[in-house]
Amino acid sequence: MEFAALAPILVVLVLGAMSPGPSLAVLLRNTMEGGKARGVSCGVGHGIGFGIYAFVAITGIAQLKASASEAATILELAGGLFLIILAAMMIKGSDEELEHKHSSKRGFTEGFLIAFLNPKILVFLIAIFSQFVQPDFTWSERLIIASIALLIDGGWYVLVALMISETPILSMLKQHERGFELTMAIVLSGLGIWILA
Repeated sequence: MEFAALAPILVVLVLGAMSPGPSLAVLLRNTMEGGKARGVSCGVGHGIGFGIYAFVAITGIAQLKASASEAATILELAGGLFLIILAAMMIKGSDEELEHKHSSKRGFTEGFLIAFLNPKILVFLIAIFSQFVQPDFTWSERLIIASIALLIDGGWYVLVALMISETPILSMLKQHERGFELTMAIVLSGLGIWILA
């Protein structure tokens, strides 16, 4: 595997990670509620979920899954339900205990699930990897590319959490936290309903 063949994949992965969406909303909320540690945990969780999907896409399991429409439908429904549950939690507000509120474990779990239950990530990865991955790639080459995808995605979200938590942006977001939560809840529930429909 040559770097020239890997370079286009790197560019697409970076651009994909930087594009805003539900993942960014979940990361921002976790950073606002739990600070730097929870935001970083959320980014790490998202990167791991993304890396798993990358490995699945590269090894061709994704194409097998695509032909099994029942499995794809179950995954899509689970993703839609998770977004609606997350939106309901945001609308309800944060009345949990302080220890739970600042739990890094919760940030990690939400970051992982928002990536792992998002079938659009799988479609995105299949689309980009199908252009570059060769049938003769070894298992170690497949693992290397999946690990690079994990590091790029997780690294971007960790960087965003660190940048936001160390700047006045976080204070501004905290001042308007309730409005931000409600806006994100509407966006996430709309997306969840759209997936279920």
